[in-house]
Amino acid sequence: MESDRFAVRVRPGARRTSVGGSRPGIRGPALLVSVTAPAVDGRANDAVCAAIAAEFGVRARHVTIVSGPHARDKIVEVSPWPPDGAAILAALLGRVG
Repeated sequence: MESDRFAVRVRPGARRTSVGGSRPGIRGPALLVSVTAPAVDGRANDAVCAAIAAEFGVRARHVTIVSGPHARDKIVEVSPWPPDGAAILAALLGRVG
Protein backbone atom coordinates (compact mmCIF):
# COMPACT_ATOMS: atom_id res chain seq x y z
CA MET A 1 0.00 0.00 0.00
CA GLU A 2 1.62 3.23 -1.16
CA SER A 3 1.10 6.54 0.61
CA ASP A 4 2.35 10.10 0.44
CA ARG A 5 2.60 12.99 2.89
CA PHE A 6 2.35 16.70 2.22
CA ALA A 7 1.96 19.96 4.11
CA VAL A 8 -1.34 21.81 4.47
CA ARG A 9 -2.30 25.19 5.90
CA VAL A 10 -5.80 25.15 7.42
CA ARG A 11 -8.22 28.06 7.61
CA PRO A 12 -10.99 26.98 10.01
CA GLY A 13 -14.29 28.84 10.25
CA ALA A 14 -14.27 29.91 6.60
CA ARG A 15 -17.42 30.88 4.70
CA ARG A 16 -17.08 27.82 2.47
CA THR A 17 -14.94 24.72 2.21
CA SER A 18 -12.27 24.84 -0.47
CA VAL A 19 -9.02 23.10 -1.31
CA GLY A 20 -6.46 24.79 -3.50
CA GLY A 21 -3.65 27.27 -3.64
CA SER A 22 -0.36 27.23 -1.82
CA ARG A 23 1.87 29.08 0.56
CA PRO A 24 5.52 28.45 1.49
CA GLY A 25 5.89 25.73 4.11
CA ILE A 26 8.61 23.82 5.88
CA ARG A 27 8.41 20.84 3.50
CA GLY A 28 7.92 22.91 0.35
CA PRO A 29 4.61 24.46 -0.67
CA ALA A 30 1.71 23.89 1.71
CA LEU A 31 -1.74 23.18 0.28
CA LEU A 32 -4.37 25.68 1.48
CA VAL A 33 -7.50 24.08 2.91
CA SER A 34 -10.42 26.24 4.10
CA VAL A 35 -13.19 24.57 6.08
CA THR A 36 -16.42 25.91 7.56
CA ALA A 37 -16.00 23.87 10.73
CA PRO A 38 -14.61 25.65 13.78
CA ALA A 39 -11.33 24.62 15.38
CA VAL A 40 -13.15 23.04 18.32
CA ASP A 41 -13.09 19.40 19.45
CA GLY A 42 -11.33 18.24 16.28
CA ARG A 43 -14.18 19.29 13.99
CA ALA A 44 -11.88 21.28 11.70
CA ASN A 45 -9.47 18.33 11.46
CA ASP A 46 -12.31 16.00 10.46
CA ALA A 47 -13.46 18.53 7.85
CA VAL A 48 -9.92 18.87 6.49
CA CYS A 49 -9.62 15.10 6.07
CA ALA A 50 -13.01 14.94 4.33
CA ALA A 51 -12.18 17.83 1.97
CA ILE A 52 -8.80 16.37 1.00
CA ALA A 53 -10.31 12.91 0.55
CA ALA A 54 -12.94 14.31 -1.80
CA GLU A 55 -10.28 15.97 -3.96
CA PHE A 56 -8.15 12.82 -4.15
CA GLY A 57 -11.08 10.45 -4.66
CA VAL A 58 -10.42 8.40 -1.52
CA ARG A 59 -12.41 7.85 1.68
CA ALA A 60 -11.97 10.29 4.56
CA ARG A 61 -10.53 7.50 6.72
CA HIS A 62 -7.65 7.21 4.24
CA VAL A 63 -6.48 10.75 5.08
CA THR A 64 -4.59 11.06 8.36
CA ILE A 65 -3.13 14.09 10.11
CA VAL A 66 0.34 12.90 11.13
CA SER A 67 1.69 16.19 12.49
CA GLY A 68 0.15 19.38 13.86
CA PRO A 69 -3.29 18.26 15.03
CA HIS A 70 -3.68 21.43 17.11
CA ALA A 71 -1.98 23.83 14.67
CA ARG A 72 -2.95 25.48 11.41
CA ASP A 73 0.11 24.00 9.69
CA LYS A 74 -0.21 20.23 9.41
CA ILE A 75 1.31 17.26 7.65
CA VAL A 76 -1.28 14.88 6.21
CA GLU A 77 -0.89 11.42 4.75
CA VAL A 78 -3.08 9.94 2.03
CA SER A 79 -2.97 6.15 2.02
CA PRO A 80 -3.56 4.50 -0.37
CA TRP A 81 -2.10 7.13 -2.69
CA PRO A 82 -4.17 7.23 -5.90
CA PRO A 83 -2.32 6.52 -9.17
CA ASP A 84 -2.81 10.12 -10.31
CA GLY A 85 -2.17 11.57 -6.83
CA ALA A 86 0.91 13.58 -7.83
CA ALA A 87 -1.00 15.25 -10.68
CA ILE A 88 -3.96 16.01 -8.39
CA LEU A 89 -1.69 17.57 -5.76
CA ALA A 90 0.16 19.65 -8.37
CA ALA A 91 -3.15 20.92 -9.78
CA LEU A 92 -4.44 21.79 -6.30
CA LEU A 93 -1.24 23.64 -5.38
CA GLY A 94 -1.48 25.62 -8.62
CA ARG A 95 -5.14 26.52 -8.14
CA VAL A 96 -5.78 30.19 -7.41
CA GLY A 97 -8.53 31.36 -5.06
